[in-house]
Amino acid sequence: MSVTVFVPRDAAALAVGADKVASAIEREATARGQDVTIVRNGSRGMLWLEVLVEVRTEHGRIAYGPVKPSDVASLFDAGFLTGGTHHLGHGLTHDIPFLKGQTRLTFARCGVTYPLSLDDYRHYEGLKGLANAIAMAPAEVVKQVTDSGLRGRGGAGFPTGIKWKTVADAAADQKYIVCNADEGDSGTFADRMIMEGDPFVLIEGMAIAGIAVGATKGYVYTRSEYPHAIAVMEEAIAIARREGILGASVMGSPYAFDMEVRMGAGAYVCGEETSLLNSLEGKRGIVRAKPPLPALQGLFGKPTVVNNVMSLASIPVIMDRGAQFYRDFGVGRSHGTIPIQLAGNLKHGGLYETAFGLPLGQLINEIGGGTISGRPVKAVQVGGPLGAYFPPSLFDTIFDYEAFTAAGGLIGHAGVVLFDDTADMLKQARFAMEFCAIESCGKCTPCRIGSTRGVETVDKIAQGIEPEKNKVLLEDLCNTMKFGSLCALGGFTPYPVMSALTHFPEDFAPTPVREAAE
Repeated sequence: MSVTVFVPRDAAALAVGADKVASAIEREATARGQDVTIVRNGSRGMLWLEVLVEVRTEHGRIAYGPVKPSDVASLFDAGFLTGGTHHLGHGLTHDIPFLKGQTRLTFARCGVTYPLSLDDYRHYEGLKGLANAIAMAPAEVVKQVTDSGLRGRGGAGFPTGIKWKTVADAAADQKYIVCNADEGDSGTFADRMIMEGDPFVLIEGMAIAGIAVGATKGYVYTRSEYPHAIAVMEEAIAIARREGILGASVMGSPYAFDMEVRMGAGAYVCGEETSLLNSLEGKRGIVRAKPPLPALQGLFGKPTVVNNVMSLASIPVIMDRGAQFYRDFGVGRSHGTIPIQLAGNLKHGGLYETAFGLPLGQLINEIGGGTISGRPVKAVQVGGPLGAYFPPSLFDTIFDYEAFTAAGGLIGHAGVVLFDDTADMLKQARFAMEFCAIESCGKCTPCRIGSTRGVETVDKIAQGIEPEKNKVLLEDLCNTMKFGSLCALGGFTPYPVMSALTHFPEDFAPTPVREAAE
């Protein structure tokens, strides 16, 4: 009887030798005359344990990691095919504390199934949401999404149901669903993990969106840096089309919906929805002025739903389990779960899906295990390169849109990057301004010129040139960018700059300049 061994095909696992580990297991099994079936699953999200090898046993899956090719022979010697004890062993995968404490709704299948198996997808409750949506009136589907309390997971936190209703109510001969998979924030990888590890959930979510608003065409817009995600998504779309999940009759229904993947060139500003739409149309990726809203005049001037991967991948569970089921998770006006990506100077980096409401400090110190360097924590940046820096004194802030806003931050795409006490926050502030200057599309003056002046002003503070005067100037620049920029690139750059200046003023003290004679 063949033993099933799982070796991830996720990009994070591939980066640390997953293909070589899979080949080594195959060779070793052949040499020992043992019947092994290797399944290339997605990642479980425990990135410090990659390559994480799992073995299916009668008691459940047993995990071993991080496995290198040189470890494979000793794993076989230890009888890992039957769950034998080894120094890389972690016991039952679902009992690993990092995984056991999660509430996995969006990522329920990620790391569990073979990503391109529709049979696996169906076995683990896939396509139930789409079947329910087909049986409902489109307006009822929109109501379910609205009642669930789902908010955009891409950063803005805008209620998904309101956006869908706007598109549904618009009169047009053509409507579109656009998935924003241009995951450009530092320390974020949730979108990539879904596309590589559970692509059918995104396809299902987009098809439901199409039925709900009357759109017949969808696009997944992602970046050239994601070749594995692009390859998996394209293959999954072809399978879904062949199996009648996409096409002229979605699952035998009167509804038509088809989709394709489009690759951008990796411009950060194309994560902003109107820049993305311009790029998708083959134009230069620059921000459009609003109004008109994309929901009314979006792709090719037609009503368009633009949602993030996480938003669309949350739809199937809402339509399967019901709006109230999803709404009951979370706190305040932040409903459902949020996939938090832990990165930076952290022992246990990875993806942690949980209901809204978890304190930032618990994520860092307990779940993330503190700094990998062993040094004290100095700051955490939440929300990508445009997110605020939080000092330990703010670690009681819970993951909730309103709580983060009140603390002067933003959740964004829920990337969390940890810094120890060696970080220079003046340099981090300078990086934010420099990043904005490089990535600006140039459409508006506050972003294009303000960021360049910001770099110059931070440099003057560092050099001790009228530091107090230049700190005031820096704050003024930030206010101009925050309230005068056309999009979030210029509008959010002040968050890291001002939070660094506010919470770490000691790093903005001028460094004494040595005399030439010394």
